[in-house]
Amino acid sequence: MIESIRLAGWTLPEAMTKRLGERVGRQRAMTADGHLLIILHALPAENDFERQPRLFWRSPTGEWRSLTSSIDGFQSLRRHIDEFAKAIEALEQGVETSTDADAFYKVLLKVAPIHRTARNMHATLQQARELVEDRDIITLRDRAGEIERAAELLHADAKVGLEYSVAKQEEAQTRASHEIAEAGHRLNLLAAVFLPLTALGAALGMNLRSGLENAMSPWLFWVVLATGLAVGFYLRSLFVRGRRK
Repeated sequence: MIESIRLAGWTLPEAMTKRLGERVGRQRAMTADGHLLIILHALPAENDFERQPRLFWRSPTGEWRSLTSSIDGFQSLRRHIDEFAKAIEALEQGVETSTDADAFYKVLLKVAPIHRTARNMHATLQQARELVEDRDIITLRDRAGEIERAAELLHADAKVGLEYSVAKQEEAQTRASHEIAEAGHRLNLLAAVFLPLTALGAALGMNLRSGLENAMSPWLFWVVLATGLAVGFYLRSLFVRGRRK
């Protein structure tokens, strides 16, 4: 980071450069001999584990410069803050259109680092406001505070949405388990009625004369078989209909 400042031609006081390391470190503001240096982090990208620095320098004469942009330093700082606002706005739309737990979880993964970075950015601009009397810094600090609040609310909304989706899924699973238990109970009742008759008939090998042995043969057999199948399918439809309700 120090090498980048030297390549940019910034003439910072030695008391300030001594406080800088090779890595970006945390977001912070520092001042020396009327110079103000604001070190911020870029908008976190997905699967980006290394913080990208954004450095902004205000000279004693009030001139702003940016290390990462060729435009006016103060306008670059304003655009940096606006990037967070646009990202949060896009994620808010994602929360509004989310309908399941996976969608809310994806929003949470994205908004968590943005919220953390926005919170530290707000604290850094507040620190800069305490170090230097500048009306523009006050404006940007207030804007950063609004962004931090929006990110906090978005994070809370996504978390509530995720918890609600999980609760709905658990409720649906509980309802399905209850319906399966009821269907099993009905089947057990039917088995309790017909199982003794079936068991006795099988054990005793009962083949009593009813007078229908030779009546309407073989059509009576097929009629009885069709009637039994029809009753079976009717009972099945009752169970399926009750489960759907």
